[in-house]
Amino acid sequence: MHRALELLFDLPVHDRTVAEATKLLERSWEELVVAEPGSAAVLRAELSIAEDAPSAQVAAAVIAPAAPLIDSYFGLENPQRLEPHEREFGISVEITDNFTIRGFIDRVDRTPAGDIRIVDYKTGRAPSARYEDKAMFQMRFYALAWWRLTGVIPKMLQLVYLGSKSLLRYEPTENDLEATEAKILALRAAINLAATSGVFAPTTSKLCDWCSYRDLCPAWGGTPPALPPVNSWAVNSWAVTPARGRLAT
Repeated sequence: MHRALELLFDLPVHDRTVAEATKLLERSWEELVVAEPGSAAVLRAELSIAEDAPSAQVAAAVIAPAAPLIDSYFGLENPQRLEPHEREFGISVEITDNFTIRGFIDRVDRTPAGDIRIVDYKTGRAPSARYEDKAMFQMRFYALAWWRLTGVIPKMLQLVYLGSKSLLRYEPTENDLEATEAKILALRAAINLAATSGVFAPTTSKLCDWCSYRDLCPAWGGTPPALPPVNSWAVNSWAVTPARGRLAT
C-alpha cells in the first residue's frame, strides 16, 4: 500500500485517480514478488492462497483487501492537489555523540512559505483518544530528526488511518521535541544498561497472546537463548538510494 501511494505522485496530476492507484497496487505486488519472494510467500500464507494458484489469482486475492484502502485514501486527500516535497524519505541524524537516529518518512509536504508537514500512512484504524499520544510518538521522532537535520520544526504532523478513514494531526513545539529527544536518550540508556547487565526485563500486556516468542519469555515460564557477547553486536549498514531519499551527512 505504501509503495502504491509513493508511486501515485510520479503520475501526471490528472492521472492520480482511484483506477490508476489500483493499478499501482498490482505493480507493487509484482515488485514484491521479485524483490522479496520470502515476504510475498508469507503474505500468501496469511491469505491462505494455495502455492500452485495461478499468479493472476494470487494477485487478485492480495489486492482485494487493499482496494478499499485506496478508496479511503481518496476520501481523505486529493492527490491531484498535492506535490510532495519528499517521499519515502530516508533520514539519519546524530542527536548526541556517537548516537544516530534513523527512519523513513512516508511523505513530506512543503508549503510555498516553507512550512513542513510530515505524513505517515497507516493501513489500520485510528487509536482511541487514550492512545493517541502513544501513536504520535513516532511522528515526534520524525519531527525531531527533521528539526536536527534542517533546523526547521515541522508545522504539522499527520497520521493517515486508511482503515478507519480518519486523520490524526498534531502541531509540535520546540518543547515537545526536546522532551522527545530526552525520552529517546533515556531509552538508549536503559537499553545500554540491559545490554551490559544481560537483563532484559519483560513487560507483559494483552499483546503477549499474539507474541511469537512467548514460549521463550521468562514472564511466561520460558528461557530465552543466551545473549552473544556485547562486543560482537554489529550495526547493519543503512543506505538509501537517491530515488527514495537521502541521508544526513
